[in-house]
Parts: sequence; C-alpha cells; structure tokens
Amino acid sequence: MPPTAVLIVEDERIIAKGIEKQLKAMGYAVAGSAATGDEAVRKAVELRPDLILMDISLGAGIDGVEAAGRIREQLNVPVVYLTANSDAATLQRAKLTDLFGYVLKPYEDKDLQTAIEIALYRHKMESQVRENEQWLAATLGSIGDGVIATDADGRVRFMNAHAEVLTGWAQADAAGRNVQDIFTIFHERTLEVVRNPALDALATGKPATLARDTILIDKAGKERPIDDSAAPIRDVNGSVSGAVLVFRDISERRRLEEHLRQAQKMEAIGRLAGGIAHDFNNIMTIISGYSEFLLFADLSPEEHLASAREIHAAALRAAGLTQQIMAFSRKQMLVPCVLDLNTVVRDMGAMVKRLIGSNIEFVTDLLPDLGNVKADPTQIGQVLLNLAANARDAMRRGGRFVLATAHAELTAADTRLGPDVNPGRYVALSVSDTGTGMPEGVAAHIFEPFFTTKPVGQGTGLGLATVYGIVKQSGGHIEVTSKVREGTCFRVYLPVVEDAPPAPAGVPRPIAKGRETILLVEDDASIRRMTKQVLRQSGYTVLDAADGEDGLAVAAAAAGPIHLLVTDLVMPNVSGRELADRLSARMPAVRVLFVSGYTEDEIVHHGVETAAVDFLHKPFSLTALTDKVREILDRP
Repeated sequence: MPPTAVLIVEDERIIAKGIEKQLKAMGYAVAGSAATGDEAVRKAVELRPDLILMDISLGAGIDGVEAAGRIREQLNVPVVYLTANSDAATLQRAKLTDLFGYVLKPYEDKDLQTAIEIALYRHKMESQVRENEQWLAATLGSIGDGVIATDADGRVRFMNAHAEVLTGWAQADAAGRNVQDIFTIFHERTLEVVRNPALDALATGKPATLARDTILIDKAGKERPIDDSAAPIRDVNGSVSGAVLVFRDISERRRLEEHLRQAQKMEAIGRLAGGIAHDFNNIMTIISGYSEFLLFADLSPEEHLASAREIHAAALRAAGLTQQIMAFSRKQMLVPCVLDLNTVVRDMGAMVKRLIGSNIEFVTDLLPDLGNVKADPTQIGQVLLNLAANARDAMRRGGRFVLATAHAELTAADTRLGPDVNPGRYVALSVSDTGTGMPEGVAAHIFEPFFTTKPVGQGTGLGLATVYGIVKQSGGHIEVTSKVREGTCFRVYLPVVEDAPPAPAGVPRPIAKGRETILLVEDDASIRRMTKQVLRQSGYTVLDAADGEDGLAVAAAAAGPIHLLVTDLVMPNVSGRELADRLSARMPAVRVLFVSGYTEDEIVHHGVETAAVDFLHKPFSLTALTDKVREILDRP
C-alpha cells in the first residue's frame, strides 16, 4: 500500500522544506507544495493528495481558510490547518470548511503526526458513512415501496422517490415537518382520521401496522388505498431515536383481487346453475308425470288424490329450493323484527335436539341480558337448523353440540370477518361440534353453492350457502374455524340494536270468509285465474285485470266500492305500486296487498318494515292468501 501523499501549503519556503523533511521522516509521501491559496487550489485538483497541510496566513491573495473552502467544493480531501493564529474568529471560519485538524505552531513531531492520523481516520470513517448513506439511499430509492424516516419527535428526515410520488411531497419540502402532515391517512368508509403508525412505533417502541381499509390523501388531494408498517429506529444505547414507515399503493392489488373474486363468483354461479337445473329437472319430472296421469290415465278417485298430493309436494320442494337460492343470493324476502337471540335458541332447542339425535350431547351456554338484534326469526331458525344438521353429519358416532351466545365488539381494525365488517357492538352466536372437522382447503369453500363433501344424493350443497346468504342479508357476518378430528365452530355476528322486542302477539283470530269487493290485478293469466277462483270460493266479489291500465279502467267502471286491491308489483307500463298510488288517490279508503316473486323492488327492501304496507311473496299457499286478505280487511 503506497504511503499517504500530503500536499504542503506554506508561504515560507524554509518552513515548507522543514515540514517536508518531517513528513518523510514519519513515513509519509509529499505530493507537492504551494505558497499561495490560488496555487494550493490548483495543485490540489491536479495532484489529488490524500491530505493537505494548510497554513492559514498565506500573504497575498486568498488565505488558507478560503483556499480550503474552494478545494472542498471540488475534492473530498481532509485538511489540517497549521497556524500560529488561534483567535476565535479564525477558528470559527476554519470550522465552516469542515476541518479535520488544527495544529498550532510551534509544534512537536508527535503533535503533527497525531493530527494527521486522526484526520485520515476521521476522513475514512466519514467516507464510509457517506458511502453507506449513498448505498442505502440508492437501495431505498429503487424499491417499489414508499419509505419515510423520522426523528424521535416524528419529524421527517428522509423520503425515497416513491414516497415523494405517493405523498406528493418533495423531500426538500417535507424535511423537518411532522410526519402526520406528510402522510395523511383516513379510514376509507368512515373517513375518520387514522393514527399514524410511525407515531405509534415512536410511542411504544414496537412495530406497528396500518388499519385495514386505509386511504392516503396526497398533497393534491388524490386518494389511494394503501398498506403499510412502521418500526422504531434505535440508537447505540437502545433508545428510540426515530421511526421508519414503509407503505405501498394497493390499488392494483385490489383490482387483481376483484378479478379473482369475480372469477370465483362466476365459478360459483356455474355450479349454482348446474345444481338448480338438476334439482328442478327432478321436480318438473314429478309434476309433469303426475299431471299426465291426471289428464290421460283412467285413475280411481284415490289415485287422483294421490297424484294431486305428489304434485303438491313437488311444488313445495320447488318453492323451498327457490327460497334457498334467494337466501344464498341475499335476495330473499325477509320480515325482520327486534328479537332476543336467546329466545330464538330456546324456542328452537327441542327441534334442534330431535334433529341431532340422542347420541349427541346438546348444550346451551346463553349469556344473560343479551343485547337485542334485528332479524327475521324464521330465517334465524333456519340458520340454526342448517348448522345443526351440518354438525350432526360430522358426528356420526356421537359427540357434543354447543349453542352459545355472547357480546362482541368489532373495530375498524378487525379484519377477521372480511372487508365489509362494520365497527360496533354485536351479538355473537357460536355453533360448535366435536365432529370430524375440515381441512383448511375444504373450509375455504363451504359457503359456496352446491359445494359439498357428502356423497351423491346426501345433500344439495345449498345449506351453508343459504346460512351465509341469510346472515349477510341480515347485516351480519359469519366465520368458521375447524380442525381435522377436533371439530368445527361457526360464529354468527349480528349487530346490536337498542330497540326493545315487540310485545307477544294475542290469541290468533280464526280465519273467516268475506263478502267484500276485491280488485285483483295480475299479468300472469294462470295465476290470476287461480287467485280469482280461491277468493270467489271464500265469498268475495272479485274484479280482475291483466295490467295496471286495465285495473284503473275496471275500478272506474265498478258499480260499488272496492275494499281491497291485490296487485302484482312488477308489471309492464303501470307497476303495481303506481297503480296503488293512483287508485288510492281516487278511493282513499281502499286497502292494498302487494304480491311479487321479485325482491328487487324498493317496496320489498324498505316498505315491508312499515305497518302501512302489506306484502305476500310468491309462491304463496292458498291459506296464506286468504289469511292475509282477511287480516287486512279486518283492521280498524
């Protein structure tokens, strides 16, 4: 390794020669000498020495301090000052040039050598630090995440280029500002301010992550969904001296996830269509076959009755399948009310016990003073029965089945239940068993329609899809945990409501026939004929029409008052709702019963929760029709 090359800057030639002799005796090489400041700058650039010994007082021209400053602008070389002048003003000027040593004349050889070695060592260390900083900056600048580093007070010290792009702040403008001013984040749905994870890392001394569904608003006001984490930076003593924040734009990831969800949805729809076709083909085979018997075969009265019963049973199966499909798609007609989930569990207890069988221990663990929820009690009962049947099938040799209720508090940061979880208070219903359990790959698909692990002919694969649809349509969430040979636990979360449950209903009123006049408006001719026949056999006078316009004309031509309008909701030209509004304007006393097989109409989603609207969902039984008509007409 060649000796250290030193440039001597001294305007006294004799002193310069003496310094040269000293340096060579110490083992250093002399790169050259200069007598003036300008010459020192020129020779430093030309010779590129390892160190410069610089006299401050150089006579004419610029002095050593100014020369050192000019050299520093062009070269990264340490400068050690040699001077007899140690006044405060000169020393302060020398500091501004980032001096590496300061030796007062006269000096001993050891003092000069010590100053040189310390200057060389310090320069080496600072060069390494500078190189490391440049390497780190280049590395951080090349990664695809934004990086912001702060000091212990949360002020920005560093930003990489990607952080500048995502925040809209240049590092020069952001430096020294509070990180909250640069990294402005909100919850995507509530628009509430989200606490900065860098500040959490500073406060706790532990890594922190960003809440799910967080958006970053840049300097120009543009919003983008982000994901990030923060960690504290510690000094050599272990104290927190800052924090580093790493974040990324997840817009593209969300887009890809949405494509994946859409692909999975289309796969589920394909499975759903195949399952529906299979089940409905079976049902229609029964209906078609027995209908042909009734039309063409020479049957006894008993055989006629048996065929009619088979057709009726098949129709009920078709209606049940339709309800399952609508529940899965979250389009089912629900009539929610405020209820105590404990009461539903107790009421269903006997039925659940019979369903699971005597070889399975049935346990309930119900939390007293449970909060109320708003849901359709019939559908919640269906959820219990479906989950109980699932548990029974997993415990063929017996086991333990537990229904438990509890309170749960879900926050915006709670991501266990999926991206649509709403923060707030919930009632949690857990349904657990000690059955065979499921591997993770199976548990991930159990809510998909027609997905089943049972043999062919043992289940349609709609049970858990129906449960999922009912829970989601009720504003709740459902999750499942399962381990092979240990069992499965479903947890249903329903939001707490402050309303009280309604008072128990009185004694049911007996069904009675009537003599009132009913206007029946239905665009399906077969349904219209059947409904008209049933109402007439119940004693009513029935005026019928095929659509809304025809219904208004029939009403205008009626000789007497019309007591009840029974109308389909979805019809061409004039809808059932518009018909009801226009007829009510002419006949304020008329009452209305809406009928529909659709659930997309606004009246279904909102109107059925008010006492002013009556609704009957297709398919309906004849008894349900006559009961509803009588109930409406008997109201005061």
